[in-house]
Amino acid sequence: MRGLIKTLVLILVGFAFLAPFASTDPDGLEKVAETLKIEEPENIWNGLMPDYTLPTVRSPYLSTVLAGFFGVFMVLGASFALGKVVAKSGK
Repeated sequence: MRGLIKTLVLILVGFAFLAPFASTDPDGLEKVAETLKIEEPENIWNGLMPDYTLPTVRSPYLSTVLAGFFGVFMVLGASFALGKVVAKSGK
């Protein structure tokens, strides 16, 4: 089981490093919205990491990598905590 967890963590860390190299071209829905000249409404809340960046970090690459790491570990932590809660309630 430990080997599986280590493998998953390494894969997720790899994805966090590769994320900055993702295509900047708009996806299908964004392309249709651009073609139809539909404008995005102003955000009510920007979230913790808007556009997968950390606003306090000046380097765009480093900002995206750190946002990927934080995002991966936040999801892992939340999943682990939820798993513990569900496991306790099943006993």
